[in-house]
Amino acid sequence: MLPAWIRQAEQSDVLPVAKFAAFLRQDFGAVTAGFTHAWSSGKVEGHVNRVKTIKRGMYGRASFRLLRIRILTRP
Repeated sequence: MLPAWIRQAEQSDVLPVAKFAAFLRQDFGAVTAGFTHAWSSGKVEGHVNRVKTIKRGMYGRASFRLLRIRILTRP
């Protein structure tokens, strides 16, 4: 059903929908893998986001040592 939807969306008069469909077609293998594989990298991405948030909050104010301690001790 997805290839048919992409073909239909690419012919849409709504430009953002057509661009999105073209983007899906460019990386169709990754899109279908996202639907068919049981595993996800969501948990890892959540941890990366948490570390970046801590890092941004400490930017220019603390050492790497303190950043490391905050990352390792924060749940």
